[in-house]
Amino acid sequence: MSDNGRFIELCALTDISDPGTRGFDLDVGSDRPLRLFVVHKNGEFHAYVNRCPHTGAPLEWTPHQFLDVDNSFIQCAMHGALFRPEDGFCLRGPCVGSSLEPLTLATDEGRIRVALPEGSQLPSN
Repeated sequence: MSDNGRFIELCALTDISDPGTRGFDLDVGSDRPLRLFVVHKNGEFHAYVNRCPHTGAPLEWTPHQFLDVDNSFIQCAMHGALFRPEDGFCLRGPCVGSSLEPLTLATDEGRIRVALPEGSQLPSN
């Protein structure tokens, strides 16, 4: 992973199938890594913090598995809440009306990069 301003390179565009997801744990210089995931659906990529707005728990069923069985919605493994992939809005479950925390993505030169949230910093090497 490399730093290009406030962006961190995650992977190649081709590393995430459509539909598909992939999780990442980034060292951002704090006591805990930044846990996030990228969803690829209908040709679009979106990134969210890997945290349910209801419980704060991670969302995935198994590593890199964030979509429901139909690959239609992001689904929380804890209580089954469903979120729209395009904006993270909760449509069903105990957190209906809430949204996942979005992260800014850049897709260029065949790569996916994510913007670091405010207050994050890269560890010095």
